[in-house]
Amino acid sequence: MIKYVECFRMPCLECVTNMSDDFCSRESLGSVLREGKTVLILDCRPQADFNRSHIKGSINITLPGLMVRRLKKGNLKIQCVIQNNEAKDRFNKLWKTHDVILYDQSSTDNNCNTSQTVDLLMKKLQQDGATARILDGGFEEFEKTSRDLCEGTNTTDESIYGLCNLKISDDSGVGTSESDNDNVNSPSPRSQYPVKVLPYLYLGNAQNSADLNQLKKFGIKYILNVTPNVPNKFETDSDFKYLQIPVADQLSQNLSAFFPQAIAFIDEARENECGVLVHCLAGISRSVTVTCAYLMQKQHISLNQAYDHVKQCKPNVSPNFNFLGQLLEFEKSILCQNSTQSVNEFHFQCNDNVKVPTSQNCEAAT
Repeated sequence: MIKYVECFRMPCLECVTNMSDDFCSRESLGSVLREGKTVLILDCRPQADFNRSHIKGSINITLPGLMVRRLKKGNLKIQCVIQNNEAKDRFNKLWKTHDVILYDQSSTDNNCNTSQTVDLLMKKLQQDGATARILDGGFEEFEKTSRDLCEGTNTTDESIYGLCNLKISDDSGVGTSESDNDNVNSPSPRSQYPVKVLPYLYLGNAQNSADLNQLKKFGIKYILNVTPNVPNKFETDSDFKYLQIPVADQLSQNLSAFFPQAIAFIDEARENECGVLVHCLAGISRSVTVTCAYLMQKQHISLNQAYDHVKQCKPNVSPNFNFLGQLLEFEKSILCQNSTQSVNEFHFQCNDNVKVPTSQNCEAAT
């Protein structure tokens, strides 16, 4: 059922009569749009399809697998994955007071053939109190009968980092790792030992980086510090080599600019048969992002595979949404460099006699 708003809410008879509660007919939506009435429309297709053509006034929302998982758990606010600030403001203004129509490429009411993303988004909106429906037949059928209500987007700008040009306001409180901030005086989650991700690669927090006994025990001589102000405690000790990446755990930070330097540093440790510790403050956001980037580049795996592996090693990982977006862009750049391979063909593999990473390789270094 669609309800359209002027000064009060009124049910649309055509929609009530023709469709189930969770679906809206394309004829009904077309009629309302031609009358100039307000409705919030969310396009849940890949951004490339949205750019080619979409319903006029719709907002594109595209979620990679990692974000779908967070949506399933209820840990994701939809406004945090909207492409730009203007669209985000429009969403925030309308979603509670106006009807919301979601569509993918070809969802139909008859066979319940809805994509996972559009169905999850609809249920999330309904749980939050919105009147949300899925467009029957999706964009494919709507375009056939209402081409005049569709338009394309000329922009193909790929320079903006994030999940499909994801923009998250710094005050959203979502997608941030609250414990992984830059207050070096605040306690970080206690982890007595760093976690071994690969035979030479360890993931940890600030506390681990200051434990000389543990560093020596595991042969760690390279320390990658992904914070602007956690001190390099043993910097004057010639046994250790440091690289510090001065990035805060904030949504505006560009961590991906340091990926090449960080990957080269980790590889130098491997080549010298030394352990390398990658740490931030809490060991759950920035250091995890860098570790995933390394696995993707050097182990030739997808973002989902890298994230899953690291999460198996350290279950409390939680990179902020901006960093996940940068990893997604990094994955795309790797695919461009390796155009003969698709993401689905990526797999863990040995590299210079390094053991293939599997969940069995994940362990706390004890």
